[in-house]
Amino acid sequence: MKLEDLKPAKGSKKRRKIVGRGQGSGHGLSATRGMKGQNSRSGGGVRPGFEGGQMPLSRRIPKRGFNNFSRKEYSIVNVGILSERFATGSEVTPGTLIEKRLAKVTLPVKVLGDGNIDKALHIKVDAFSKTAREKITKAGGTIELIGQRKPE
Repeated sequence: MKLEDLKPAKGSKKRRKIVGRGQGSGHGLSATRGMKGQNSRSGGGVRPGFEGGQMPLSRRIPKRGFNNFSRKEYSIVNVGILSERFATGSEVTPGTLIEKRLAKVTLPVKVLGDGNIDKALHIKVDAFSKTAREKITKAGGTIELIGQRKPE
């Protein structure tokens, strides 16, 4: 067998269906859509979730609770973990937290005050809790808010 003799297995290669290109294509005239009706027309079909007039599932299921549309979600990191994972005097940014897999790429970072911190760290993130601020400054570290406009 030679390289030029190689060919794909029988039935493994299929021709793409070309529709609406005249009678010679074998799929002309109605372009495999059938004769009449909603789905044969351009722009035809029903919207997603439509069940032919029956009450749709999304409306049959009971709704509970309240979803606050203006809620800001954060990737949360506790000061105890920062103390474990970073050396004294190092700079903590969202980039370094993502590298160490402590924060998600898509969300802003907020530091919370759970745990103890005994190292002086320079922390630059989007938000801090009140207890986190106290613990970081008490340990000799500095905090800096990023992503927010500073007041003049």
